[in-house]
Parts: sequence; structure tokens; C-alpha cells
Amino acid sequence: MKVIKVGGGCLKAPRTIADIVDLMAVRGPGHVFVVSALHGITDSLIASMATALMDEDAIPGLIGRLKNRHLQIARRVIRPKSHGDAYERDLSESLKRLERLYYGLNFTREATPRLTDVISSYGERLAAQLLAAAIKSRGLEATYRLPHKIGLITDGKFGDATADLKATGKNFERHLTPILKGGKILFLPGFFGVSPDGDITTFGRGGSDYAAAVAAVALKAEVLEIWKDTDGFMSADPRMVPEAELIPVLSYEEAAELAYFGARILHPRTVEPVRRQKMKITIKNTLAPDAPGSEIRARSPRRGNIIKSVAHDCDIAILKVHASGVGARPGILGQAASAIAADGINIKSVVTSQTCISLLLARGDLMDAREALKQIRPRPYRRIEILEDVALIGIVGDGIQHRPGIAARCFTAVADCGVNVEMISFGPSRAALYFLVNKKDLESGINAIHSSFFSVPRCQRLG
Repeated sequence: MKVIKVGGGCLKAPRTIADIVDLMAVRGPGHVFVVSALHGITDSLIASMATALMDEDAIPGLIGRLKNRHLQIARRVIRPKSHGDAYERDLSESLKRLERLYYGLNFTREATPRLTDVISSYGERLAAQLLAAAIKSRGLEATYRLPHKIGLITDGKFGDATADLKATGKNFERHLTPILKGGKILFLPGFFGVSPDGDITTFGRGGSDYAAAVAAVALKAEVLEIWKDTDGFMSADPRMVPEAELIPVLSYEEAAELAYFGARILHPRTVEPVRRQKMKITIKNTLAPDAPGSEIRARSPRRGNIIKSVAHDCDIAILKVHASGVGARPGILGQAASAIAADGINIKSVVTSQTCISLLLARGDLMDAREALKQIRPRPYRRIEILEDVALIGIVGDGIQHRPGIAARCFTAVADCGVNVEMISFGPSRAALYFLVNKKDLESGINAIHSSFFSVPRCQRLG
């Protein structure tokens, strides 16, 4: 039995979704599909909260637009009409519950984390309902189950929950195993579970991959399959490096690092549950389902070229905290990190010297983090500096820190192209080396490094 994750990127236009349903009908019997919301729906649900909060009269229109979007897809993928009528009734019932939540939001005038998680979970619920109806209309046995009804138990943290694998496994065995023994196609909404107190709690944006991994472990699946609209992980972004190659096999560590660097193939948390069971993850392209794709497993094969990919992340900025001896004085880093974390901001990485602590943050968090540091009393630093026009380049390969000369080869390649390295981090991960460059040098640096390890050297000096 497989657990198959279908992402929102595959659930866009009616024709694309119809093709996905065709594929599910052929490859789905006896398997479990964990689905994301239709493309853009989660963003719409969250944006609609602000509208509902301010204007009660706008709520029917919000619900109407959501209903029309799903019915537009349903008319393409559900046949005959009798099945469509049954689906529309079920959809209306689901939307009535969502509508009550929006009215409750308007009445209380408070968008609590609890309410935000409940409302944002509806995208996945509606997608599972729609796809199950589409499969049933084709004469196949299909059903869907909601995570809070079958006991996908979490730790109760709103917006960033973690699953309780042991409790979830017991619940899934009781609720889902009998369904799967009958050979049905089972749909589960991704993205959320339920706390021990009964609250809907989400796994964070992109968390449907993680939910699928939890389901795969809980159901003791043979493999976790991720359906995307791309072949798999690549040795670089093909938009920057046309000769980028498919990576056939990666380790858990390599996949996690590439996800961290912004590869939109897999959510970074997906490998957490499956690595305990040494379960394989395979990436499949829905446009070419018989293509080999990428496989993720406990270990990847060692070869002469240990580097698997040259990744990058442009959603990065640096907050520099300057003070004499700041790197050696106890407590300063802890103060800075605590102040920033108290505002709900994630620090991606930290590099220290004797006179400066450099904090790597998402660009959208930069100013809020600076303000948080300004509130520290007494101030343990001399000044704060921000750097925004930077990008992160990561060289990923399991065992990279044990292979001599890798770093030198990278820096020689970028130096030959006139690219200056702003900051280096090597050692925290056994599978990655990363450094910062000016954003205008990003494409040149990636091409220089990739060509050094994968192809005939070439330099592309930009700007």
C-alpha cells in the first residue's frame, strides 16, 4: 500500500485536475491520497478572514466565490449529473460550517490562532471531498476521512503542530485499515490534525507533505509517493542552469537540506517521520508518471562527484549585531535570539566573530527582528546593521564535510568569475556548505560552481 501526496501545484486549472483524476483512477485503488487545497485556496481563506472581520455583509460573497471555484472544477471532473448534484449538496454543508466560522470571527472581533487554524484547514477538506466525489462518479470505490475524526493526533501547537506518531498509528489502524483492505481509494486532507483537547492544529504552510509522511508511517505504507509537476530534485535550478541534471537518488539529509534551501519539491519536515522507519520517498511527475523521478532513502550512493546539487535561496537577509568582543561575551547571543524568538521570528542561521553576530533571517522578518533587538535593555551591542541585497548559495552532498578540497573548489570557481563571498558556514550540517553572495552575482556564482562539478567549466558574469 502506498501513501500518495498530491500538491496544490498539481490542482490548478480544471483540465489539469481532470488529468490528475484520470491518473488517480488508474493508479489509486487500494492506496491513500493525502491532498493539498486547490491552488490558491488557502491564501484566499486566510485573506478572507480580514474581510470577514471588518464587514459581516461581505461573508456571503466570500463563501459564494469559494463555492463557485469548486463547482467549476466539479463540472469538469464529476460525471454523470446525479453524482454532481450529490457533491453540490455535500459541498454546501461544508461551506455552511465555514460560513458560521466567519460570522463568529466577525462577532468576536478576534482572529485567534485557534480560529485561524480551523478556517485555513478547509482548503484541504474541500479538495478531499471533491476528488473523492470525482473518483466515485467513475464507478470506483472511494471515500474521504477527516484527520480530526480518525485521530491524527498532534501536540496542540497552533500553526506549527507536530504529530504524535504512536497515538496516530493506533487510531489509523482502527479507523482506516478496514477501509483499505476493501481496496477502496482513500482521500485524506493534508495540512492539519487534532490536539488531545480536540482543537484543529495545522502543520504550517506547506505542511501537507509532512501530513502525508505521518500518514505513511502511521499506516505502515511501503512507500511515500509525492506527485508534482516536475521530474524531481535537480542538480541546480534549470531556469538558471539549463544543463541541470535530475538527481536519481538522495539521502534524507540531502533532501532536507535542499528543501531548506528553497527547493519546492518537498517540505523540510517531511523526512522527520519517515526516516525513523527508513521508508522510501519517491517523487513522481504527474505529466510523465512512468518517468523514474527522484528517490529519497536513508543513504544515497557514493560516487566520484559527492555534490548532488547547487541550491539557492533569495528569501534571505542578514541582521548584524556589532559590539566589542560580542562573540566571546556570555549571554549576548542568547539575549538576541530570545528577543527575536519572542516575536515569533525564526532565525535561519547564526555566524559569530569577536566583533559581530550575524543572524540570517527571511527578508520579511528583517525589520521586525531589528525592532525586537532595539527593545533589549540595557543594550548589549554598539550598533545594528542590515544587509538585504544578498542571496544564499548551498552546495549539498552527504558527507561533504569529510571530502577535502570541496570548499576550495567552490570558492576558486566563484572567484574566477569575479564573485565575492560575503559569509561562509561549513560544519553544522554533514550534507551542506553554504555561503552568501551579492544578489546580482547569484546566477553567475551558481553557474560557476555547477559547471565545476557537473560539466565543462563556464563562467557567466552578470551585472
